Amino acid sequence: MALKASGLPAVDAVLVPTETVPDTPIIQGHDFSRGCDLDSIMSAMLTSGFQATALGQAINEVNRMINWRLEDEPITDKTDPAHRDAAFRASTRTKMYLGYTSNLISAGVREQIRWLVQHKMVDVLVTTAGGIEEDFIKCMGHTYMGDFALKGKELRAQGLNRIGNMLVPNSNYCLFEDWIMPLLDQMLEEQETQGTVWTPSKVIARFGQAINHPDSVYYWAWKHNIPVFCPALTDGSIGDMLFFHSYKNPGLIIDLVGDIRAINDSAMRAAPRRTGMIILGG
Repeated sequence: MALKASGLPAVDAVLVPTETVPDTPIIQGHDFSRGCDLDSIMSAMLTSGFQATALGQAINEVNRMINWRLEDEPITDKTDPAHRDAAFRASTRTKMYLGYTSNLISAGVREQIRWLVQHKMVDVLVTTAGGIEEDFIKCMGHTYMGDFALKGKELRAQGLNRIGNMLVPNSNYCLFEDWIMPLLDQMLEEQETQGTVWTPSKVIARFGQAINHPDSVYYWAWKHNIPVFCPALTDGSIGDMLFFHSYKNPGLIIDLVGDIRAINDSAMRAAPRRTGMIILGG
């Protein structure tokens, strides 16, 4: 016997009629029969649901940062006369800050970050010590695919280090030490003879200049004068090298406060540009 949707509380509760259809986009993903255009695939994320929608929202926000120009803002009586020129307003874009954790440089995301820096798509980089040293180490030796389940004790006996499911030979770190120590000697000499005040960002720029390798993120950052801030520069292999150097050839000083001022000033004095921030990691 068919149940009627009236008179029975359970049925009424389950079969509540829809009175208002949501005034939001319908759920619809990319139709690959229409091609594999990357822009179309990314646009479809917004209406795919679950985490894909969050990705689509992030894409839209990044595009908003990229597309903004000062000419989008109205000229008022408070607008600086130097900022009224049409050509200036059309060319003034968002100041982009990109922050990321070291695992992204250890992994293949390094190549995408390098592309962004190479093509001046970002204006300021902020990362961790591993995010600095792993870039230079990869210019000296390869990182290989491994497995999350590999045992550290067994790898150690083979002279291998595990980063997640990636493997780095010990020899890569030895090459890094051989490369960085003479640079630290040069920096100490410049400090003593020229009065150079080294900050982490200046150190990274010097390393980027010295590596002179097109695969390096920080080679392109140095080449395009894009500052790289790393407050915890000593928290990794670079810290070990600085520690060893302090005994072999003591005296090198790295000023953290100089960089705190530099990164804060870069944001506080960004006007008339807007600032945008992309933070990656996990």
